[in-house]
Amino acid sequence: MTTRTTEAEGGSARHQVGARLSSPGQDARAAAWADKLWVAVRAGDEYSATDVVRDALRAGLGPEAVLLDVIGAVQHRVGLEWAANRMSVADEHAATAINDRAIAALPAERPAVSHGRITVACVDQEWHALPARLVAETLRLRGWRVDYLGAQVPTAHLISHIHRTGPDAVCLSSSLPTRLALAHAAITACQAAGTPVMAGGLAFGADGRYARLLGADAWERDARAAAERLAAGPLPAPRPPHQMVDDLPHLADQEYTLVARSSTRLVRDTLHGLQERFPAMRDYTDEQRERTAEDLAHIVDFLTAALYTDDTEVFTGFLRWTADVLSARGVPARSLVPGLDLLDEQLRDFPRAHRFIDAGRTALTRP
Repeated sequence: MTTRTTEAEGGSARHQVGARLSSPGQDARAAAWADKLWVAVRAGDEYSATDVVRDALRAGLGPEAVLLDVIGAVQHRVGLEWAANRMSVADEHAATAINDRAIAALPAERPAVSHGRITVACVDQEWHALPARLVAETLRLRGWRVDYLGAQVPTAHLISHIHRTGPDAVCLSSSLPTRLALAHAAITACQAAGTPVMAGGLAFGADGRYARLLGADAWERDARAAAERLAAGPLPAPRPPHQMVDDLPHLADQEYTLVARSSTRLVRDTLHGLQERFPAMRDYTDEQRERTAEDLAHIVDFLTAALYTDDTEVFTGFLRWTADVLSARGVPARSLVPGLDLLDEQLRDFPRAHRFIDAGRTALTRP
């Protein structure tokens, strides 16, 4: 287990935003411009990329279509190419930076009428900012005043901003389920400040199940849907804090807290155990050991997220996706199983963790 899954989180198509136009004719036109942008992105040519955006606008493609169906579609393809091992980590980062620059080439016109004010922010420790920016720019194009706060916004700073600006709603973005505990804290804090929260991003589940679990006032699957929901009317007012109930009674068993606090030790001891049981690992280079430790850290992080939500799929979904990435790099998916076995031994007194790990083994070994 020596590939690096850290960057998989950033490059994976599972964590990117895509959208479709309702008109088939516009779909075909947008796809053609997306192909041109893809060529520029793969060449690492930000000047050509911004030229494609401007040319598409001059050719009559609307700014929102350029934003979501050209730039957004190319970013989705970046994730697919990374996962298939056809782009390196550096290529993926460069492509994302170029797409971000392409967004800046879109016209920034003040709307004639403002529908209201929206804050768009990423959850603390969530550094995948492009999906949130696509939402922010879509709302701007549709006449909202938008405060886009970008990646990794600490909850305390988000609340300070809300008190200062008084937005109609907060759009909170997260791509990784490992951030759900932080998302929960942010949702609760915003609501305590009297501001409703719309959640978005695949951290909250493809169907928004974790947004509902954590008490968000709304969830939408993409930028267009978010804009349409906000245009339909104000989000429901948050419940006063004294009326909020604990929707996560499973946390009373303390498994989430104890595993989260022990994560560093779990990774260290699992890595040591692998070296003891598999002598070939003793010949690993420092880089290979570092990559293996990173892989184990992500496994523990996703196990912790599964314990927070009490949902096996958080863990097994990550393992299945990681197995696909490993296979694309010539590493057998079964190489993950020994690490799961060692984790299970350390967590023998944690029944929910044992259940999730056992489900993970099954997911990896099933034909």
